[in-house]
Amino acid sequence: MRSTLKDRAAKALLTLVLLGSLGSTLAACNTTAGAGQDISNTGHVITKAADKNMPQ
Repeated sequence: MRSTLKDRAAKALLTLVLLGSLGSTLAACNTTAGAGQDISNTGHVITKAADKNMPQ
């Protein structure tokens, strides 16, 4: 199966976008502990939102 120039360009662009997103995400957390805190805080926010919107 031959990939066209458009297909290769689209894949390259997608790769660049994903790598850029990953880089900015990692740059936001200076340490592994900071990343763990960010993930933990996100979990707490999701749990609170779920509890708040639970039908009673």
